[in-house]
Amino acid sequence: MVDFEIPISIKIVSFFLLLSLLSHTTESAPTYASHSCSNSSFFTPNSTYQANLDLLLSALSSNSTNQDGFFKTQVGQNQPNIVTGLFLCRADLTPTACQDCISVATKDIQKRCPLDKVVLIWYDECTLRYSNETFLNNLVPYVNFFTTNQSVVELDRFNGLLASTMKSLAQQAANSQSNKKFATAVDKFTSSLTLYSLVQCTPELSVSECLTCLDSAIASLPICCNGKQGGKVLLPSSNVRYELYPFFNSTASSPTLPPGKSKSSLRIIAIAVPISVSMVLLVVGLCFMCRRTSKKYNTLLEEKGSLKDGIEITSVESLQFDLATIEAATNKFSDDNKIGKGGFGTVYKGNFSNGQEIAVKRLSKSSVQGAIEFKNEIMLVAKLQHRNLARLLGFCLEGEEKILIYEYVPNRSLDCFLFDSEKQGQLDWSTRYKIIGGIARGILYLHEDSRLRIIHRDLKASNVLLDANMNPKISDFGMAKIFIVDQAQGNTSRIVGTYGYMSPEYAMQGRFSVKSDVFSFGVLILEIISGKKNNCFYQSECDEDLLSYAWKQWKNGTPLELLDPTIRGSFSRNEVIRCIHIGLLCVQEDPTNRPTMATVVLMLDSYSVSLQLPQQPAFLLRSRANRNKPTKELHNNSFSSQTVPWSVDGAPITEVYPR
Repeated sequence: MVDFEIPISIKIVSFFLLLSLLSHTTESAPTYASHSCSNSSFFTPNSTYQANLDLLLSALSSNSTNQDGFFKTQVGQNQPNIVTGLFLCRADLTPTACQDCISVATKDIQKRCPLDKVVLIWYDECTLRYSNETFLNNLVPYVNFFTTNQSVVELDRFNGLLASTMKSLAQQAANSQSNKKFATAVDKFTSSLTLYSLVQCTPELSVSECLTCLDSAIASLPICCNGKQGGKVLLPSSNVRYELYPFFNSTASSPTLPPGKSKSSLRIIAIAVPISVSMVLLVVGLCFMCRRTSKKYNTLLEEKGSLKDGIEITSVESLQFDLATIEAATNKFSDDNKIGKGGFGTVYKGNFSNGQEIAVKRLSKSSVQGAIEFKNEIMLVAKLQHRNLARLLGFCLEGEEKILIYEYVPNRSLDCFLFDSEKQGQLDWSTRYKIIGGIARGILYLHEDSRLRIIHRDLKASNVLLDANMNPKISDFGMAKIFIVDQAQGNTSRIVGTYGYMSPEYAMQGRFSVKSDVFSFGVLILEIISGKKNNCFYQSECDEDLLSYAWKQWKNGTPLELLDPTIRGSFSRNEVIRCIHIGLLCVQEDPTNRPTMATVVLMLDSYSVSLQLPQQPAFLLRSRANRNKPTKELHNNSFSSQTVPWSVDGAPITEVYPR
């Protein structure tokens, strides 16, 4: 027998091949993409609805090995306790991979939307949703985003290939005779680049319904992903995606075996392709880690205030529009199209050539919002996806023009209704309560649930837009600041924002944190309840600010005196008093005594949560004489905090409070 030494190169290759084979013996964890909470309909803990929801999620999980990768069911007999739900797995997944994805989704969605009745969650591998309606809307909400910042070469030719491929796949999927309305394509783009595309609908959709959903998704690709090497659009019952790398199992995706291919050949392909893909992914992964490390370093520099020119624009360059397009959409910024004017410029309504309505924010040339703030707003909003945040469609930076293009929100801003005596009546209590909850969830998303930790710093009624259904959308992120994950607060010598909404520690010392936004939110709650501006509140002969007046009524046991007279004929006493209570907690002078937005949302959603007794709010200005006194003296003349506690049901409110 002849002994010989195996070359080291063969050992290394063999080692990586073994790793590749092992990696294909187990399914990888599902990749989270996005989620949507309704923010409009909630259930109470331990209710019949929750019991039905638990049964529904159990049924979805237990049926996740269904060969079709799809299951829909309903639990409950009568409204309001009916729960309808479904899941859809990507058709190329194995039953085990589908089961793993649904198992993760059923747990994850309850953490992200704990008390919502209408929710969706998307992963690259599956979609799960449920609702309190018997009919599930197939078109809204949706999410679209590019999956890589890298741009393609030969843009026009690439767009042409992508458009024709997606159109063809939509027809294939919609007209599929199998139980899976699913189609994929692999197209050569250049000698070294291959386009991988995928479309899918839920099997329950008809041909026309599937085509409608897919056409809507495909039409959104140019908005989010023009020129990018990868992108996807996620709808409740359909999705489309493309990449320049294989992200689906092309063998499982193939409906039939081409003539002449034997089973042994197929087995060879099934083994060789994953190994090859794994080797490529290994190299790509190493490159990605290197780039990610560099990106983290740049991000830390940005978060410390040293925003570098060009970094932000590069990350959102696919959203850029030319000035001629914007001028055409707004009739050259005609006064007839003007719908608002703010501190940074004028807002116009516009229409793209395809009929899409837009809101165009044209920054004034004398605006204090310079290039840094402009890029900051683009960088922030382009990465945010939430139903309670205004959606950025694009921007224009040409010559002296700095322009932002948003989705058009027909009811303009909250202040247009709240502080207008003729329109106040349109905001009944249920609408105001929905607006309060929506704003809270939007801020919570910024603070804890988005990819970044963001402090808005200018939350006020004029920066809350209202859509056609009076759902709130937070806008204007020009003054927002990014925090790293573990950062608690920041300091600045440049105070920006609106007096009356600013927290005292920020206005006087330049210290800002998530609690700064909590303070602004507290002021906003009291404005929504009273229908009065915080700095223009007058009562009898005393000139009082809104916080002072709210505190006085709370002390006197007459909080409902704060309520807007236009809605006193119909309201929920418990909800109003609880919102006043939460508002006063949010405007405490010491930021450590203010709740987090997560706690605020919980307090709004659940009456089982005990609320701490509020203390005297910050900046009490009790008289016209006091208004000109130094802040320190005003604090010395403050109200006594020793008050008799009361609650909505007549029982004392305990001091127990979750932190």
